[in-house]
Amino acid sequence: MTDARESAGPNGEAPARHTPGTPCWVSLMVHGLAATEEFYGALFGWEFRPGPQQLGPYVRALLDGREVAGLGQLPPDRQLPIAWTPYFASRNADLTAETVRSRGGTIGVGPLDASDAGRLAIGSDPSGAVFGIWQAAAHLGTAVSGVPGTPAWNELLTFESASVAKFYQTVFGYEEEPVVSADFDYVTLLSDGEPVAGIHGLGQSLPRDRGPHWVTYFQAADLDDTLDHLVHLGGHVLRPAHDTAHGRVATVTDPEGARFALLQRER
Repeated sequence: MTDARESAGPNGEAPARHTPGTPCWVSLMVHGLAATEEFYGALFGWEFRPGPQQLGPYVRALLDGREVAGLGQLPPDRQLPIAWTPYFASRNADLTAETVRSRGGTIGVGPLDASDAGRLAIGSDPSGAVFGIWQAAAHLGTAVSGVPGTPAWNELLTFESASVAKFYQTVFGYEEEPVVSADFDYVTLLSDGEPVAGIHGLGQSLPRDRGPHWVTYFQAADLDDTLDHLVHLGGHVLRPAHDTAHGRVATVTDPEGARFALLQRER
């Protein structure tokens, strides 16, 4: 985990284009879009406006007028897992998708154009964890970070880190920084020397009902208050607040069951 950064310039100018390979967006597909908007709007102070509709009803969440994340409506006949999905920036979504396939991953959606916003694909790594690919055009991705209610980190929970880290390294050009420990299997993925995501190998401790999956961390100003608010809004706490080297963390779900983490950084 690393410090979140402001994506917008110091004078409020347009946000910069995300470096290829860096997480640039997170999106959640749900069955009850209106109720999910209400939950996250109350929890994080998000407001919403319509986004591209290529995959069905879709809105972009905004914080102080800047785009943070996306929410979409699943077709009623699709019983897909309700999960936050990180998107990684690409200069060429088609080429990245082909690399995913050639390295043992799969592409389930796309590549396809999302109106004039950009081009996307949704795939999975060889262990089955789902992620997105985003080639920006009009929509660059998350426009602000480092403040409460914004994505702070993305972490892959999987069986073991080494082989899947090689997959992401090949697809996105990451460097790797493994933790040297006999009882802690963790690799930090670096882009231009900066940590951008983590891979945590859990072995048989990986939840059997989920399998390998990405977890998005959202920043919280006061974790205990945020957890109380989340429960009041119908969410659930899976792992209570605990201290880590990067701050206090809790794992939670929204009312539809989408898992995410909350992070209160050290002051």
